[in-house]
Amino acid sequence: MKSPKNILVCVTQQKTCERLIRHAVDMKKELRGELFIINVVKNEWNFLDSVKEGEALEYLFGISKAVGANLTVLKSDNIVDTIAEFSKENNISCLIMGESLNDHKENYFYIELQKLLSNVEITVIPQSDI
Repeated sequence: MKSPKNILVCVTQQKTCERLIRHAVDMKKELRGELFIINVVKNEWNFLDSVKEGEALEYLFGISKAVGANLTVLKSDNIVDTIAEFSKENNISCLIMGESLNDHKENYFYIELQKLLSNVEITVIPQSDI
């Protein structure tokens, strides 16, 4: 019998991130681990000043609670390092993130996470899967 594997979902303040959470819930059934959801924003961003972003984050909190996960919101000037540290602290085996259209084909965010989390399976869900 395989040991349980914890899953981390990286979300932004967009309601469309629900698709990432739903994907993780499907994976959780097979992996039997805990599900963690994280949103990391830069220190200088006022991420709750926008009504739309505040509503989206509240919506994602509700989805997280409904699937038995906690949504952790952290502020950091180094988002990649913060996600990597959180992953290590919570024994994450699988990380799920959405495709970043602003990251271009180099996908800096993915590459940097892969370097820091070489033992974590990282899955990027394309925008087309919305």
